Amino acid sequence: MEEKGTISIHTENIFPIIKKFLYSDHEIFLRELVSNAVDATQKLKRLSSLGEINQEVGDTTIDVSFDKDKKTITIQDRGIGMTAEEIKKYINQIAFSGATEFVEKFKDKEDVKDIIGKFGLGFYSAFMVSKEVEIISKSYQEGTEAARWVCDGSTEFEITKATKEERGTTVILHIADDSEEFLDEWKLKSILDKYCKFLPVQIRFGTKDESVEDGKDKDGKTKYKTVKKDRFINKTEPLWTKSPADLTDEDYLKFYKELYPMTEDPLFWIHLNVDYPFNLTGILYFPKVKNDFEVQKNKIQLYSRQVFITDEVKDVVPEFLMLLHGVIDSPDIPLNVSRSYLQSDSNVKKINAHITKKVADKLSELFKKDRKAYEEKWDDIGVFVKYGMLSEEKFYEKAKDFALFKSVDKKFSTLDEYAEAVAPNQTDKDKNKIYLYTSNPGTQDTYIQTAKNKSYDVLLLDGPLDSHYVNFLEQKLENTQLKRVDANTINKLIDKDEKLDSVLTKEQEEKVKGIFETAINNANMKVSIDSLAPEEMPVTITMSEFMRRMKDMSKMGGGAYAMMGNMPDQFEVTVNGNHPVIDKILKAKKAEKKEQLAKQAYDLAMLSQNMLTGADLTNFIKRSVSLAAE
Repeated sequence: MEEKGTISIHTENIFPIIKKFLYSDHEIFLRELVSNAVDATQKLKRLSSLGEINQEVGDTTIDVSFDKDKKTITIQDRGIGMTAEEIKKYINQIAFSGATEFVEKFKDKEDVKDIIGKFGLGFYSAFMVSKEVEIISKSYQEGTEAARWVCDGSTEFEITKATKEERGTTVILHIADDSEEFLDEWKLKSILDKYCKFLPVQIRFGTKDESVEDGKDKDGKTKYKTVKKDRFINKTEPLWTKSPADLTDEDYLKFYKELYPMTEDPLFWIHLNVDYPFNLTGILYFPKVKNDFEVQKNKIQLYSRQVFITDEVKDVVPEFLMLLHGVIDSPDIPLNVSRSYLQSDSNVKKINAHITKKVADKLSELFKKDRKAYEEKWDDIGVFVKYGMLSEEKFYEKAKDFALFKSVDKKFSTLDEYAEAVAPNQTDKDKNKIYLYTSNPGTQDTYIQTAKNKSYDVLLLDGPLDSHYVNFLEQKLENTQLKRVDANTINKLIDKDEKLDSVLTKEQEEKVKGIFETAINNANMKVSIDSLAPEEMPVTITMSEFMRRMKDMSKMGGGAYAMMGNMPDQFEVTVNGNHPVIDKILKAKKAEKKEQLAKQAYDLAMLSQNMLTGADLTNFIKRSVSLAAE
């Protein structure tokens, strides 16, 4: 048997194009060739299970090795093998026709990356790093001869008879000069660890040092010696391939630590197992994220039949779940496809919708099963839930039953429970329920205490998404408004049309207003006089809910709100005409004294808002000392 030939294609420069466009990362060649070896091995096992092979399957370990001197990398399997005719069929015809289709479609495009899947080009990724590729193969079928196929990266190939006793296929890559970085033990090991860690057939790569017992020393203490042992890369039955009924919490936590060493234990997890209308297995873990909404470094890993594909899963997993950790495995997602393909693929859309449903069901189950435990986890879970409600309508419909409000008193309520609880006391004259909230309990404590004095509840909304969440809830909840506690005086935040009588005449009010405007001397501080309870603050400084939300939006996204970010902050200065300090100001004999007292009351309000800094703070301290000494 000896044959030379030319692969029948139209494009002579097919290999340079494959090398340039096939993958964005050349290390993928090892994943593809090891995956092919796994497929060949699994086909053999399948035939054996069907009783179509009369021989023992025996050892099916796949060996990966390299020779730095000879500049070769070898992948050897003990799988189904190929005859010379099968090599011509699968390598020259089927795979190369995929290559031809690929080239014809993408040769003129400059931005093509990671396009394979439907082209069947896995084997030809070898030419990205090789100047010559050899295949030596012997079929499992009795009476067949071993064959050798050689190609140097042109369209010419050669098939000859080979000497090989064992069934299976050996692929030898003669590494090109520009790819010698791959002739390194730790480089190859890192690639195998990345892509082949969970493949279903045992993979061996070199040896490793291991310490074993070696008798006792003269003092009776155990001695150890270092021995060389085979290095096996993978676990052939990863956790997600097993039945949840056979697994313990310890199993799930141990697997999490394998995936993400040096991380805190997750809160809980979801084991995915679907076989209709698509195939999907996996385990998704909820990590502890608190209010840290930064992109997590530990991403969800996407596999196809236990072969690692990517940890860029944006189009497979709903965006609001990108903070989850874990593994998704689906043979219905092609191995390497473009982003546009993923976005339009119907299976990917179904998988996305299914994961959303499973997460919602799990959260609902946890809430109903042990509400107290769920509440204790809310600071971690809340980010996921709010993001989901903001971004997915179907998730919102389910989540509104287990989304929680947390008050400053650490009391938790569902959306419906909260509406029912505050309606009697926090409904304004226009029949709107008013939810008061704080985004910073430390700096807004004065306003919180004023609200509590009225027996009003104050929600804690201090997370990274809460400025969006507040707007979202107002759109979703009927006759409901959310107002930050420092957005106005308390009687205006929840306006029940209950006016306190003023102790000041209209003339006195105008006089007080003039004194404060002179003392403050700031056009961005709009002064007004109001009749509040005498025990409330003499001066309250607020920014309206509308103005502050516009400012927040401009910081987060700009767009139509961008111009708001450039406008100076506008504040309302509400002077409590019924406070004893105001009477003291009016009774002061000198204008200088009136202004000093007004400035002191104003500065106290500024201080309560953390707005008093620099020279203003220094002057306030000096003035306080001076007034105390009088």
